[in-house]
Amino acid sequence: MKAREQRVVQHRPETFAKRQEILKVAALMFGEKGTSNTTLQDIAGQVGMTHAGVLHYFGSKKGLLLEVLKYRDSQDVAGLEGKHMPGGLDTFRHLVKTAFENMKRPGIVQTYLILSSESVTEGNLGKEYFFSRYHSLRAELAEALCMVVEGEHGTLDEQSRQQIEDAVASILAAMDGLQLQWLLDPEHVNLARASRFIIEAAVSAIIDPHEDCLESKH
Repeated sequence: MKAREQRVVQHRPETFAKRQEILKVAALMFGEKGTSNTTLQDIAGQVGMTHAGVLHYFGSKKGLLLEVLKYRDSQDVAGLEGKHMPGGLDTFRHLVKTAFENMKRPGIVQTYLILSSESVTEGNLGKEYFFSRYHSLRAELAEALCMVVEGEHGTLDEQSRQQIEDAVASILAAMDGLQLQWLLDPEHVNLARASRFIIEAAVSAIIDPHEDCLESKH
């Protein structure tokens, strides 16, 4: 299935600048206080606008939340060459780094989990964003892992490609699940450390396959 094309909206320079200002402030406030404890009025006050002014740019609080997630995605790769994840094993090192960064912004992690879980309902505002995000991430991670395996072993058969697809889907699922556990019980779940463990385990299982310890011996 191909990723659905996302419509690119062009904004006038002054409009773009104001939107970026709002997003920067909103990302900071949501990250520190969470979504339920941050109102549009709080954000509006920080950027010298009215509640109605913020609604003019984003339509609703949920619309702003989704744009904050897109803004966070762009900021996560802003300092990288080409403004996208690097290739090969560096792709997975970047995921680990992101997990460490997410421990500093629990409110944004909370926003992501709430909106992503709601997105499975038909007609939800965030469905297009999360569908495309997961589709793109799986493709990028699979490409990076294929590059590593081809460098190690030279060729890839169909079974190896399927295993790589399973591995990258598992990595993303595990990272999201760990975020939920961490938010619920940060004292006993270390988001960054556990994310690094699962990423390394999945990548290692593909690069250096070993006997399946779960395979029945009977």
